[in-house]
Amino acid sequence: MSLVGRALVWGAAGAIALAAAAACFSDRSGTGPVTGTCQLPVEDSVPGSVVVPISNFAFLPAEVHIRAGQTVTWLNCEADATAHTTHSNDELWSSPLLSSGTAFSHTFDQPGTFDYHCDPHPFMTGRVVVE
Repeated sequence: MSLVGRALVWGAAGAIALAAAAACFSDRSGTGPVTGTCQLPVEDSVPGSVVVPISNFAFLPAEVHIRAGQTVTWLNCEADATAHTTHSNDELWSSPLLSSGTAFSHTFDQPGTFDYHCDPHPFMTGRVVVE
């Protein structure tokens, strides 16, 4: 094989390796901003609640700080039909599966730190800090 032919083969192999490496790091970590429109249905809204959008397989933000007596409302903003839950690690609350555009709310009466996750996607985690 000529020198030019070998260079083309090595260039193509390098491009494939680079694409494979990029695919390994393109997981659904949800670190990007929420884009597009996501609306909270009036019947699901809680006046004065802190809204946590669920988008790109992440709770955004992953940690919220609220006062005792406040409510957090999780809203599924996925563009596709992916359903999520919000489930307290210490079993204080558990939402049903939330289809895109639906919401779930929970009121926090006591101070503390409350970690939670999504049942179908356990890599999705979040925290509510009640002061």
